[in-house]
Parts: sequence; C-alpha cells; structure tokens
Amino acid sequence: MSQEPRTYFLFLFLFLSHGVASHRVPDSRQDLHPLLQKMAEEIIDGSYLNALLDLIQFQSSHGWTANLSHRVLAYLNSRNVAFTIPSLQAAVEHHLEQRLYQPQKLLEDLRETDAQQFCTAMKCLLEDKKDLLELEDIVIDLREIRKQAFQSPGVNRSLFVITLERCFQLLNSLECVEILGRVLRGSSGSLLQPDITEKLPQDLCEDAFKNLSAVFKDLYDQTSAHSQRALYSWMTGILQTSSKATDDSVSWVSAENLWILGRYMVHLSFEEIVKISPVEIGLFISYDNTTKLLDTVYDITPELARAFLERISSSSFDMRNTSTIHRLGLLVCFYDDLDLLDAAVAQVLLHQMIKCSHLRGFQAGVQQLKAELLDIATMNQTLNETLGSLSDAVVGLTHSQLESLSPEAVHGAISTLNQVSGWAKSQVIILSAKYLAHEKVPSFYSVSQMGVLLAGVGTRAFYGMDCRDLLQVLRSTVSLHVSNLSPAQKQGVLSKMIEAGDATSGIVEIQGAFFKEVSLFDLRREPGFNTTVLKEKELRRSQALFLYELLSKLTRRPEELLSTGQLVKGVTCSHIDAMSADSFLAHFHYFENNLSLLSPYQVNCLAWKYWEVSRSSMPPFLLTALPAHYLASVPASQCVPFLISLGKNQLDSLVLDSHKKNSVLRKVQQCLNNSTADEYVVDIVGKLLCHLPAAVLHRGVSAQAWATALHGLRDCPDLSPEQKAAVRLRLLEQRGLPQNWTAETTKDLGPFLVLFSGDELSSIATKFPDILQQTASEIAGTLPPEEFLWAVFDSVRNSSEKSPSSAPSPGCHGVMAPSSGDIFKLAEANACWAPQDLLCMEEHTFVRNVELLGAVRGFSPPQLMTLKEKAVQVWDMPSYWKEYHITSLGRIALALNESELQQLDLSSIDTVASLSRQTEWTPGQAKSILQGFLEDSGYSIQDLKSFHLVGLGTTLCTMNVTEISLIRISEFSWINEGRAPNAGQGFDAVFPAISNQMPS
Repeated sequence: MSQEPRTYFLFLFLFLSHGVASHRVPDSRQDLHPLLQKMAEEIIDGSYLNALLDLIQFQSSHGWTANLSHRVLAYLNSRNVAFTIPSLQAAVEHHLEQRLYQPQKLLEDLRETDAQQFCTAMKCLLEDKKDLLELEDIVIDLREIRKQAFQSPGVNRSLFVITLERCFQLLNSLECVEILGRVLRGSSGSLLQPDITEKLPQDLCEDAFKNLSAVFKDLYDQTSAHSQRALYSWMTGILQTSSKATDDSVSWVSAENLWILGRYMVHLSFEEIVKISPVEIGLFISYDNTTKLLDTVYDITPELARAFLERISSSSFDMRNTSTIHRLGLLVCFYDDLDLLDAAVAQVLLHQMIKCSHLRGFQAGVQQLKAELLDIATMNQTLNETLGSLSDAVVGLTHSQLESLSPEAVHGAISTLNQVSGWAKSQVIILSAKYLAHEKVPSFYSVSQMGVLLAGVGTRAFYGMDCRDLLQVLRSTVSLHVSNLSPAQKQGVLSKMIEAGDATSGIVEIQGAFFKEVSLFDLRREPGFNTTVLKEKELRRSQALFLYELLSKLTRRPEELLSTGQLVKGVTCSHIDAMSADSFLAHFHYFENNLSLLSPYQVNCLAWKYWEVSRSSMPPFLLTALPAHYLASVPASQCVPFLISLGKNQLDSLVLDSHKKNSVLRKVQQCLNNSTADEYVVDIVGKLLCHLPAAVLHRGVSAQAWATALHGLRDCPDLSPEQKAAVRLRLLEQRGLPQNWTAETTKDLGPFLVLFSGDELSSIATKFPDILQQTASEIAGTLPPEEFLWAVFDSVRNSSEKSPSSAPSPGCHGVMAPSSGDIFKLAEANACWAPQDLLCMEEHTFVRNVELLGAVRGFSPPQLMTLKEKAVQVWDMPSYWKEYHITSLGRIALALNESELQQLDLSSIDTVASLSRQTEWTPGQAKSILQGFLEDSGYSIQDLKSFHLVGLGTTLCTMNVTEISLIRISEFSWINEGRAPNAGQGFDAVFPAISNQMPS
C-alpha cells in the first residue's frame, strides 16, 4: 500500500532521468514547444499534476522524440533549477502522496487547472485516452493512475465535486454524465446527499438527462430516503417543465416519463397516479421492458400499487388476461380483483407472486393474498390435482394438507416443489418422505431431482445409499443444497463414503463449506489432493495446516499454494520465516488479499517479517500487530496513510488484546486530533469509524461530516453501549424528537431505531407502523432491546383488524388472540404476547405458525409452557407426535418435561438432532433425550456411529465415564475445531484415551 504513491507519477522521474543520461544539452529554448515550456514551468512550480496533464495533451497531438527530453531538461537548467534525480523524485513522491492522502488538495489543484488541462483530466477519467502513454522507452500507465485514484479514499468525492463544478461548463454534457456515472458507481451512496440537487444542472439535453437519471436509478438502493426524495424532485421538475400538459387537469406523467423515473415512480403521490391518462398507462404497460422495471419497485406501498393497478385496469388491458398479469411485475403482489376469479387465473397470479418475496415490507398481506388465491386455485379440484400449478403458495399448506398428498402427486409436481423457497424444515420432511415413498434406498436419480427438498432426506437414508450414487450427487447440481443439511446428515454422507472400499476419491468431490466436515484422519488417506481441487473448498484451520504441509512438498512455487485462498489459513510462522526477502515481498499480496482468513497470530508473524525485510515500505496496518511502541514511531506526516491502511481492514481481526486495541485507538485519535472535521476524514478512517470513542462520535464529528459518518455507522456490527448512547444523543440533536420526524427521516434512521426508548418510539409506532415493522424484519436474527420489541408489538396490534373469535375457548372471551398476520409481522416481538393471549390462539393459527413461534428467542418459560399446552391441545399427547411435529417446535420443545420427552418417538437420529440444536436443556431433559433415542432406536452405545454422535450433540455430556468408554474410538473422527461436546467430567476423563488411540 505504501508503495502506491511511488508509482503514481513515477513517469516524471523516468522522464527526467532519461534526459540526464544524455551527454549533449541543446539550446534550452530552441524549438521547444510552448506547451512543453508551460509543462517545465509547472515542474519548477511543483505543479506536477498540471505538468502531467500538459504532457498528455502534447503527446495526443504531437509525436515524441528522444531529443525532447533533453530540451525540457535544458530548459529547466536555464531557469537555474538545480534538480538532482533523488531530490526531484522525493519532491514528486511527496506531492503525489499529498494528493492521494489529502484529496481536498487534489480538488484545489483541479480547480486551478486551465480549461484545456481540466478537459484532458476529464477525458482521462473517461478512458478516452489510450491506457499506455509511450514516450520512447518511457511508459506512463494511465489505467494504473485511474485505478489508484479511484481506490484512494476521498478521491472519488473530489472528482464528484469538481465534475459538478466545472465539467458541464467545459465539456459535452453527455461526457460529464458518463464521468459522474463512473465516479458514483465506484463509491458509496454517501456521495448522494439531499443537497446534491442544488448542484445538478437544470438545462441538460434530453439524452444527458435520461442517462443521468439512469445512473440515479442504478444507485437507488445505496441512496438515502432523503436523497431519493430530492433526486425525485429534481427529475420531476425537469419532466414537468418539458411536459406538454397545459393545465393541472392533464397529467404530466406520460408513458415515457414513467419509464425515465423507473424505480423513482414509487415517489409519485396517489393524486398524481390517479390522474395518469388511460392511454399513457396503457402505452407504458405495453413497453417491452416494463415488466423488468416493475419487478424492481421493491419499496412500493399497497396504496400506490393499487392506484397503478386501477389505472392499468382503466386502459384497454384486461386485468385477468395472462399476458397482462405477466406485465404487472411487483404490482401483482397487491392484486385485489378476486371477485368471480376462476382457478386458472388464480394459478397464473400465484406463479407471478413468486417474486413478491423481494418486496420491502407488507409480506403479511402477500401471504394472506396467496392464501386466498390458493383457495380459489384449488376450488373444485383436489390438492393432488393442482399441486404442480400452485407455485410457492404451497409453502402455506399445513402439515395435514401435506400429509394428505399422494406420493404420485408429489412425484408429478417435483419440478415445482424442488425450486420453492420458504419451506419449513417440517414441511420438507413430509414432502421428502412422500417423494421417496416408493424407494427403499434412495438412488442418485431420485435424489438429484429433489433440489431444496434434499434437506428432508433422513440421515439413515443417506447412509444407506450406494457410495457411487452419493458421489454422483456431490458432482451434480443438487450438491448446491448440501449446505442446508444438518450436521448429522452431512456426517451420514461422509461416513458412507469413507466406509466404502474406494471411498477416498469421493472426498475430493466435496465442495464448499461441507468439506470442513472431513476429519484430518480421513484427509490423510486421500492421495488425490492438489491445489486445483481445493479451489472451491472451505477449510478449517487444521485442515489448511495439514494440506499446506502436504502440498508444499509437491511444489516449490509458493504462489501455487497461496493463490488457492483458503490455504493461507495453514501458513505458519516457520513458513513465513523461511521465505527469502524477495519471495516474501513478491507473495505478500496473497496474504493481504486474504487478510480476513488469517488469524491475529499469523498477522503478527507477517508484521515481524515485513519489519525485518522492508520496514520502509511496510503496509501501515501491520504496525498494529507489533508492540505498542512501534505505533508511536508513526510520524504525524504518515498519519493519513496509517489511517487509510487501517480503515480498509477489520481492526478486530488484526488485534485481539483489548489493551493493544486501546493503544491503536489512542494513536488513531492522536492522528485525528480527537475530531472528524469533514466528510473526507470519514472517507479516510473507513471501518475505524466503528471504533471511535463515544466522546468523538458525540462531539468530535463535525456537522459537515455527520451525514457521511452516519452512513458508515449503519454497517457497524458491534457498537458499545457508550457509542450507541452517543449516536442517539447526536441524532436527537440533529434530527429532533422522533415525534417530529418525517417518513424519510424514519427510513434513513431505521437501523438506529433500536437505540431509542419506548416513549420515543411510540410516536413512530403510531405515525409510521409499516416503517417500524420493516425495520424489525431487517434486523431479524438479532435480539433487539425489549423497548423496541414492545414498540413493534404495539404498532402491529394497533394497526391490525381485530375481531374476537366467534366461539372463544373457555377463559378467552374478549381476548384478542394472535392472528397469522400478527405473528408473521412481529417476528421476535412475538415475545411480548401474554401467556393467556397465546393460549387463546386459534388452532389453525398455531398450526400455520408453529415454526415461527418456535424460533422466537425471547419467550419466557411460562410462554413456552403455554405454547407446549397449545401443541398438546392441537396434536394430542406427545406420544402421538411425528418427526415433523417435533422438528417444528423449535424452542417450544424446551417446555417438555422429562416424562413427556420419554413419550416422544425418538427412534430417528434426525428427530434427536432437531432437539439437540437447543442449548437450554436441563441435565435431566438431556438425559431423557439420550435414553429415549437408545431405547426407541434399539441401538446400544457400542453401536453408535459418528453421525449418531453428531446428532446427539450436547446430550452426550450426560454420559458417565463407563458409558463413554463403550463408544468406538473410530467414531470420534467428527470432533474438530468448533464441534465437540461441552465436555463434562466423563469426557474430560475419556478424551485423553481417545487421543491416544486415534490412528496417527
């Protein structure tokens, strides 16, 4: 990294050294072209960027001859400029470092260029000039110059600003728009702030306006809601000015204007949409690419979508015509003309609604519409007859509906079922069993047709397959779904392949993350490894270490190993120390490009090696791996490259020790002078923004820099409580109380809503319930603060249409029990239901949503107990439950007592594996699960295979020493980094014996 500035304009050094090499110095001014004289003067003034631009301009229209170098050098000498090559090189490098590391100075330089120089600079950005500028034996790599400029933090911002300031006055507007597009597409959305529209030209030619609008449409998802609204206003202002509409009664929204707006059409008001003429909307729908456009309006609201549908209906298009439905894009997700709809049209609509999962929000309404269309599509027909024509609405089928399907119907619909996303694991279990009902042992052909249903194949079924069939499966496209298998299923596949006589070659066929399941013992038996077969595999660190050692004996070319990517995990300090200085420097980029795969210990070894062989060119981020006093050696002049280098990497992956991290951050603050003055500084600090102290976030980030900083803070995964408090205070200062926020503000601050109190969020829940609920869905997988969950809960309850059950259960009179729509919207906020509310849930609601409820992490023991009682109410006693019932329970199963666990049918290791995924079992419950499996399956401890052990998981920890010692040593090959039982006293005693008896 630190070497980049040296190559940026190294041509000046080469250019002048070429001249110095001459023994003949001609008359300094004899026939020297005025443009070269000007260039020489700029070299004297230290304006090296201007000099480069003049040279490029001269070379584009004149041939370069060897004596020109001599004449330019003679001119410099005639001006009494005593350049030596080292001093000139140092001056050039310093100047260019300033321009790379302080892009504001680059902006100043570009502002001071004359018109011709500026045009030359812009045309270079357009790649209008050839990539290599050849001056006799001197080559200037313009492509590399562009690359390094665009990759330097802040440079894009300077280029963006200067293009808006000067380009449209000096160049063709089409060229300027192309430059803006390149700059914007190569940067984050933070460049497009709401005030950008004040700098955009209002008098663009038609083609330039359309092209710039296309750029904004491409960057829509990276643009804040406020900026989207501002850009929409700029676009519509120009469109309205050029419109032929003569009064307010005639809409300016023509078919072409809708096409130009593209995704920005979702910002049209309801009133503007209903005024669109039937002719224009009909013309728009008839465009060939309209469907592609409407497939991208992810953030359209139901109100606006139905307004568009009404206008389309008012045109000559038949809304029940298949061709029309195909053109509706995401508008189909809000189709509401269901009266007297026939089954065939319902099936067409369901097929088109596959894309509705891309909508941002409103998924509960989509699910409800699919359910209504499903009823219509199956009217007067059985599910067996219509199964293949129901598209992804089939995921709404209940367990009993799936159980009612015939194996023949599942076979006939497999080409649809195997592609549907959104299946629950319990549904996959049922459908897979139906599909494989006619086969005692699954074959390659049958399994290869299963697609997403592969995860429903039992572990025993995989283990029972012919090894050759398994190998074919791993080589086929269905292997893309292997990642969805449980650890027990994966171990079943591996066990079969390894036990087979010629199974070792099968290990080579395993791709992706599945390969991490292969034990070191089994790796040692595989003779077919080379760097080529490893390219598509993920490796554990121990696997990488073993394979690096193995393959390093077969090649003397480190690049063969390091270019594999994952193998860098296996490089040890001894490997690094053994590399010569030249070899280390030549291959360092492999480590740098795969930094996320390296451990902090490896980074430390790299740092010491680099310090030893070439400390002057050492990438600054490596200093963080050295003792703290090495950081102190970074002078103030090197602060910016230090911050850039560190800001491009994850600090947590470089430094584990908290004291060391604090030292690094103190140096960062020292470099920043405890403040962030402008958006350029935010660009420079990069990912370090996530580590700035709370005081800096609250008071040290200037108002000018805050919008850009906030854009970066959205991506910080683990802000401390102090940092979160500082961000919240700053947001209140900048944006005011939430009760005064606009919809755009609420959208932009979505990820930060979890920082506010329940009282502060109550107004958001009232004004913008959809935005709050969408925010909650976007942070699914995390456990938000309780006050945020209650705000989401209140927003859903207040916006739901509630009607008490017509025949409430005893004790449920007047209770507003959860509906399917409520449960779907609430996600983790379902934890806010009172146990009584859950108990009063209607049976069909529980059946349709048990998987969602089982995934809620915040349920308390009383809530889980209530849901277990509901399961007993719906499915009868646990002794009647099937594998799919047990699997669907998720955390609800934790409420089963030891007696109830003993009633379950635990003969299948897959059933046990679904239970062992829960980590909150009491020792008594875990023992009941283990004993239940041994009794129901008929296995003794001596019979257990590796996939049984994997499926049993932490329940193994309830074994005593005697029981553990009965397990065959060879079955412990599954134990690796990250997967070993929580060793209790029994395992602590037995593991040494296991280690001693494992083959070496």
